[in-house]
Amino acid sequence: MTRPARHRISDLSAEKRALLAQKLRARVADGTSRPGHYDAVILGGGAAGLTLALHLRRMRPGIRVLVAERQRHPVPEATHKVGESTVEIAAHYLRDILGLGEHLQTQQIRKFGLRMFFSSDDNADIAERVELGSSVFPPLATYQLDRGRLENELGATCSRVGVEFLPGSRVVDVVFSADGSHHEVQLRTDTEEHSVRARWVIDATGRGRFLPRRFDLRKDVGHKANAAWFRVGHPIDLGTWSEDEAWHARIRQGRRELSTNHLMGPGYWVWLIRLASGSISIGIVAEAGRHRFEDFNTLERALDWLAEHEPQCARAVEEHRDRIQDFRVMKDYSYSCGQVYDGSARWCLTGESGIFLDPLYSPGLDMIAISNGLIADLVTRSLDGEDVSALASVHDALFRRVTDMWLAVYENQYALMGNARVMSSKVIWDTAFYWGVFGLLFFQDKFRTVAGSPSVAADLERLTDLSNRVQAFFREWAAIDDAPMEAGFVDLYSPLNFMVQLHAGMADDLPGGKFPERFSDNARLLAQLAGQLVTAVIDAHGDRYDDRVIAQVQAWQRDPLITDLIATHRRERHHNPTSEGWIALRPSRSGENPAGHEPDGADSMQQQSSEVSYV
Repeated sequence: MTRPARHRISDLSAEKRALLAQKLRARVADGTSRPGHYDAVILGGGAAGLTLALHLRRMRPGIRVLVAERQRHPVPEATHKVGESTVEIAAHYLRDILGLGEHLQTQQIRKFGLRMFFSSDDNADIAERVELGSSVFPPLATYQLDRGRLENELGATCSRVGVEFLPGSRVVDVVFSADGSHHEVQLRTDTEEHSVRARWVIDATGRGRFLPRRFDLRKDVGHKANAAWFRVGHPIDLGTWSEDEAWHARIRQGRRELSTNHLMGPGYWVWLIRLASGSISIGIVAEAGRHRFEDFNTLERALDWLAEHEPQCARAVEEHRDRIQDFRVMKDYSYSCGQVYDGSARWCLTGESGIFLDPLYSPGLDMIAISNGLIADLVTRSLDGEDVSALASVHDALFRRVTDMWLAVYENQYALMGNARVMSSKVIWDTAFYWGVFGLLFFQDKFRTVAGSPSVAADLERLTDLSNRVQAFFREWAAIDDAPMEAGFVDLYSPLNFMVQLHAGMADDLPGGKFPERFSDNARLLAQLAGQLVTAVIDAHGDRYDDRVIAQVQAWQRDPLITDLIATHRRERHHNPTSEGWIALRPSRSGENPAGHEPDGADSMQQQSSEVSYV
């Protein structure tokens, strides 16, 4: 039987492999130098497709890339698309990797972090709600995006750097080559239909999902939720909803209106995102099992829904109802994909054409950034003559595994949104995990090489188990503790030493072989934090004589992973004390520290941090 080509190539001497690679590069260059021949054709010119095109040109200035986009350009400045908020990975990608820093600084809004307000009674007074957010700007900037402005800038930049950008073009068909030659992509404009040829075809068609529909790749997930959103042409300022001086004094730097604001309730959240064009984006996101889609799937119904659940927001919208600009819905928006990269057939998916999980924490542009980096690695290696069939399988498995980890943050977790006590700790944990794992991998450009580092791959395996167990722990905790939490402020950044460390650490200069050591340190720190959380919750509920509570505490104490986390916390806390204020516990009946810590020096410092972060 004939052996695979990659095995035959590996048998060649180094000199012959170099000669073969040179011939392949020459063949590829010859094929793409002719009119209508490209190294990559990208189907779709939204954020995913245009950033990938620019990424490829930044990596390889001579690469020939065509982007076919059905919409005409320029698009309206405030294009009505989901994904108006960025977090650290996407901000780093746009600013530092793609070189859009000036645009972000001058044409978009610097974001004042994430901010949440948890339900309290009838939600008539925002100052009476538990607030979670930052009191200062973290050093690594993130942004609120007018998507039209961004996509127009991306389109113009791509054209300047040599990308062939064809707005007003629809993809009719793709005929894939069976012999390793160029694929044929059939396009249609208003006046003609023509074909181009491509070494690689990348689907960035968004929810059109051109290739996933063709190859039947869509995978349903257990997370069932719906969304509706609209924009108002007036800068509604949530910071004016209360005149309480103490409430205003919480913020030492920045303005609440510049945060990605979330109004949280049982099974739902409402976003408010200020945009540089002067509009505000307002969205309702709700779990299907708790809030019927039919109750907010039209503008009138959405406004009625807001009046019932978020009356302060509803009144602010009603004052400017005549300036509502648009309305859009997205039913059952979460899905995954059976495959995103194929190195043998030379196709890839990026953005919403492949996987979309949830808008909470704004991961959409992050996933585009991670995926585009892996795709660019495959395309450029392939053009250099490398057989990337095996590498594409590795990248594909890694990306889908990362998204599976991310999905667990949302799946079966919307019920927690009405529990301020549990949810405030969950948000801090989720953010710490994001900074310490995904953020560090991306800032240090290590997603491409995870499989080549045994220690990093092993740590990622352990972190997967840790993340999944902690997400389940939040559900278990909420099931025995639904007591209301007194209104106050949880500062998720400045008083928490580990948050400052993980946030700034993403961008550290880690020369040589320092990355595996840092990644391992972060994995150990996250295990310590999980152990701290579990210990505090068990101690807080240990004196409750309720059969359900007793059974849950005993189940935790018998769980081998839980006991390992507790042991890690006890081992690490004295030489690496972590702030305690991220865990909001029910008041102790004795008035003592409900976490039950010994009064040593480390815990004395933790108690001080707790007093700073929760007011």
